[in-house]
Amino acid sequence: MELFRTDIVNEKTDFIPLAERMRPKNLDEVYGQNNVLGKIKKLQESNYTPSLILWGAPGSGKTTIANLIAKNLKVKFEKLSAVEAGVKELRKIIEIAEKNKSINKKTILFIDEIHRFNKSQQDSLLHAVESGSLILIGATTENPSFEVNAALLSRMQVYKLNELDGSDLKQIAINAIENDEILSKKEFLIDDLDPLINISGGDARAVLKYLEILFNYQKSRDKIQINKQLIEEIADRKIAGYDKKGESHYDTISAFIKSMRGSDPDASIFWLAKMIDAGEDPKFIARRLVIFASEDIGNADPGALSLAKSVFDAVNLIGYPECRINLAQGVTYLAVAPKSNASYKAINEALADIRKGVNTSVPLPLRNAPTKLMKNDGYGADYKYPHDYENNFIRTDYFPKEFSKKQYYRPTLNGKEAKISERLKKLWVD
Repeated sequence: MELFRTDIVNEKTDFIPLAERMRPKNLDEVYGQNNVLGKIKKLQESNYTPSLILWGAPGSGKTTIANLIAKNLKVKFEKLSAVEAGVKELRKIIEIAEKNKSINKKTILFIDEIHRFNKSQQDSLLHAVESGSLILIGATTENPSFEVNAALLSRMQVYKLNELDGSDLKQIAINAIENDEILSKKEFLIDDLDPLINISGGDARAVLKYLEILFNYQKSRDKIQINKQLIEEIADRKIAGYDKKGESHYDTISAFIKSMRGSDPDASIFWLAKMIDAGEDPKFIARRLVIFASEDIGNADPGALSLAKSVFDAVNLIGYPECRINLAQGVTYLAVAPKSNASYKAINEALADIRKGVNTSVPLPLRNAPTKLMKNDGYGADYKYPHDYENNFIRTDYFPKEFSKKQYYRPTLNGKEAKISERLKKLWVD
């Protein structure tokens, strides 16, 4: 792809970073957040803006959206970073907000990384938010349910921002190339944008940062090139070939699953590392672990499913970069666990029979009989209650009439399924 620009680069010195120069001027220019932006626009059309928590990954647009809300409302806009500010700074802004309120003027306070405020700092905001002295907008990369006090959270509306996908990030890069006052003066030769997207980790700022470095790296040339080799050079590391929606994505997840299925924890960790380095959605990986726990381990280790679900919950709670540790724990456990696909094969075989059109009518003894009429019609008649018999068991045919009893579940001799296999033989085999 070629984007031709023949003008000479403006030689003026400009210290404003590209990411700041390309910050959207209105909500319509924000990428990837249409669902949230639609709700915000409707509220603003009604001249109402509640206190908000903007929850999303780095570079997803939290600060930009907060700025644009204030701009559209034409109100006093104050900013604080939870890393640097304390109760003293908060009280000063609250005093300003209360004075503004007395003259019927709104104040928005934007707090970046609000999850870093401790309980007393968060509590100091309660009265001002509840009384309407200020509209609080907090930005966080962490789940606010765990990081923001319940009392404060109950007074705020939470909006979850999407992680920007490859398409959004490419559009952000192309928009900068075509419309930035400095970059647009040059001709760009784009061999491949995917490495630029892959190295960004879903962060729009990172895309523009690397694009700006690429530009300055080559600005003495007639044409600016974008290719994998140059991106690896400026990033000082190799970039795995990986497209989250392309062939490499499916090849890598296939290698990952097959390595766990083959009980090789080292290869499994290797493919996990490739996906993490490429910025793969950690929840996608965690979902695959939950599926794998039942499909490939099953009752050989019933605890595998609980562990995989716990990994998914941890990933959802923590996010990158720390959740890589949770993923690694889950992957190594599942890789070394005893394997069985008996449950997986059982449901597939049963579904195949059902779809052939076999009789699926429930026999009368197995039917529920909540009414006298149903009992009179034979519902539940002759049902043998297993707990009334020795060892809480009695041999009975639980299948539909005219369907021969069939074994679907064939437990292996691996792990805990060995005991299951032994028990079933004692119960059902003559």
